[in-house]
Amino acid sequence: MSTDVVDQAPRVPNTLNGKPLPASVILAGGKGTRLAPFTSVLPKPLMPLGDRPILDVLLQQLHGQGWDDATLAVGHMADLIRAYCGSGERYDMNVDYISEDSPLGTCGPLANLPADIRAGRVIAMNGDLLTTLRFRDLVAAHDESGAVMTIAVIRRPIKVEFGVLDLSPGLGATQEITRYREKPELDSTVSMGVYVFEPEALEYITPGQPMDVPQLINLLLEDGKKVSGYPFDGYWLDIGRHSDYQRAMDEFERMRDQLLAPAQVDA
Repeated sequence: MSTDVVDQAPRVPNTLNGKPLPASVILAGGKGTRLAPFTSVLPKPLMPLGDRPILDVLLQQLHGQGWDDATLAVGHMADLIRAYCGSGERYDMNVDYISEDSPLGTCGPLANLPADIRAGRVIAMNGDLLTTLRFRDLVAAHDESGAVMTIAVIRRPIKVEFGVLDLSPGLGATQEITRYREKPELDSTVSMGVYVFEPEALEYITPGQPMDVPQLINLLLEDGKKVSGYPFDGYWLDIGRHSDYQRAMDEFERMRDQLLAPAQVDA
């Protein structure tokens, strides 16, 4: 992988509609067990795509869309990520780190953010995604929604690995089968692994206690808090499985200009 300074995109303002952009966090601490044995050598965010790792793409996207700072939440093979990214000079950004000594789940690490960051909005994203999502648009939609948390979502078919049967109400010990579908694909709305949090939502995450995003969302909903989804219909890959990583490698060069295109200044 190249260690030269990454391509620098023209800058856009680090504000949005007169407000500072939220602090950005990349969740880069997972073990990436589904990508073994590759992740026994490299942490998943440093898996290469062409001439650069996945993490380079995310940091360059943030920089090109106006972010001056990023925090990396690290755990598994944290030293390699720290050694590669340093303090962010290669991205023309300030890069800081928060660490988890034991796995804290998909949003638990956010409790380790400094108090001044937790006091404002935060945009957090998984360190293994490849997308053309414009993070500024997500933040703008979140601000308009009045929600305490907004999740970028996308429609995806999910293949069921079993035969699925529909049954009618029955009499006795059996029920009549009305339809049988062998390993169908169900169209579902899924999380893209990119989130915007208000400080009120971050208060639900306790330092040192593991928490996953679904658990946080359910706690917020139980307390009557508004959680919104931001539908996106562009390009997105969660590089968690071997087949998805192979697809990302195959498509990166073709998608490079779109993935690394600078943001346009907001009207």
